[in-house]
Amino acid sequence: MNKLLYIGLSLIFFIFGWISHSAYEPGNRIAKKSLFEKIKERKTLNVVLLNAPSTYYIGPDGPSGFEYDLLAAYAENLGVELNITAAHTVKEAQEYIGKEGIDIVSASLTKTPRREELYNFGPSYFEVQEQVVCYRGMLGSSKFPRDVEDLEGLEIVVGENTSYYETVESLISDGFDINVSVTSEYSTEELLEMVSNHQIDCTIADSNIYSINLKYFPDIAMAFSVSGREQLAWILPQNSPKLEADMYSWLNNYVQTGKMTQLKDHYYSYVLFFDYYNTKMFYKRIKSRLPKYEDYFKSASTRFGIPWALLAAVSYQESHWNPKAKSFTGVRGMMMLTRHTARLLGVKNRLDPKQSIVGGTRHLKQMMKNVHEGVEGEDRLKFALAAYNVGGGHIQDAMTLAKKLGLNQYVWSDLKIVLPLLSQKKYYKSLKFGYARGSEPVKYVESIYNYKSILDKLVDNQEKEAEKTLDENTTH
Repeated sequence: MNKLLYIGLSLIFFIFGWISHSAYEPGNRIAKKSLFEKIKERKTLNVVLLNAPSTYYIGPDGPSGFEYDLLAAYAENLGVELNITAAHTVKEAQEYIGKEGIDIVSASLTKTPRREELYNFGPSYFEVQEQVVCYRGMLGSSKFPRDVEDLEGLEIVVGENTSYYETVESLISDGFDINVSVTSEYSTEELLEMVSNHQIDCTIADSNIYSINLKYFPDIAMAFSVSGREQLAWILPQNSPKLEADMYSWLNNYVQTGKMTQLKDHYYSYVLFFDYYNTKMFYKRIKSRLPKYEDYFKSASTRFGIPWALLAAVSYQESHWNPKAKSFTGVRGMMMLTRHTARLLGVKNRLDPKQSIVGGTRHLKQMMKNVHEGVEGEDRLKFALAAYNVGGGHIQDAMTLAKKLGLNQYVWSDLKIVLPLLSQKKYYKSLKFGYARGSEPVKYVESIYNYKSILDKLVDNQEKEAEKTLDENTTH
């Protein structure tokens, strides 16, 4: 009897379960929230960023870096805050991949076959090549390598877990004799500094990292490329299709609207105007000349609200910080003012460095006020600098021409394409102010921003050293 009762009850539970399951509609299931929805709900995008000039660093105006700016723009598009965890080497950044709460890992990581087997890459945002970078002092000697076979006998160091080591491993397996050491202690930027100081002969770096660091370490030189074109991409958690699809859609729109071009221009355009000997001389004069006038630049910066490093860069571009400088056209002093401009600015003695710096800064501030209201952000300063160099009328002409050519007349990255056209008759003959050597203001602005970035980097290093010394003194 008990056995029959047990069988009967089991049958009832089975039938009830089957009926319940059959009546259950999949549409009524409680769907698990996607990562994309969680990000929107918590209102933060949690990103690991490599702390390096090519990706993310704290500059004088706050957080900066190509990848930082790109991710900040994406976070703004989502309507969420960007929450950053800094990593100091590629290996350290990769250790965060797959960790709970991490949405994106961004560390100038290339899509290599080995990595694609391990990680879920999002959209590609930059194209690079791996380059062998060596000490510039070896140029002209038989020691400077021109191809892979020339690497034999050189001391080469690359970072652990980098794509560069994968490349070297592949070359060694192909039979090349390469003496390479692997380090987890130093970042690629630190290895480039070691090359510049000739502590090691060579390292390998992506072309964007080499380009950005060239102005900081002018004694490095690209020997040759050791890879084909490779894509940089962010690493996303596994199974995050909604986030991935949204990033692809956003990035495509970012590119189509020209914002990507503007961002690349901001961080990389100066490379076209890099001059090794001029940059070396700049470093020397930072030590020998700048200290005499630094307080004047800082005082003018406070008074007029323009970064002192930019004022110092303008002055260097104008006069190499020589208060008695004079051009064949008669402009004179630290900021190379004409007699007429100096009189309008209240500068009584153009050879007095303090008066010249204050007058030149006031003049630049006035130029900024005259920039068209449609020009925004940092571009206002670039337009003003270009006008400082070539005259406001030619800038107006360039804006008119940019509009005719279907370019954006309010952004520097488009205006600098148009400015050189002002020297061609077919363009300038129909413009109000006529002929101008339009390529000069482009070089002028790019050179100034190159000098400014070097000064910013040096100031940042000094502040870090001061903090380190203070911490050590406090500890002891």
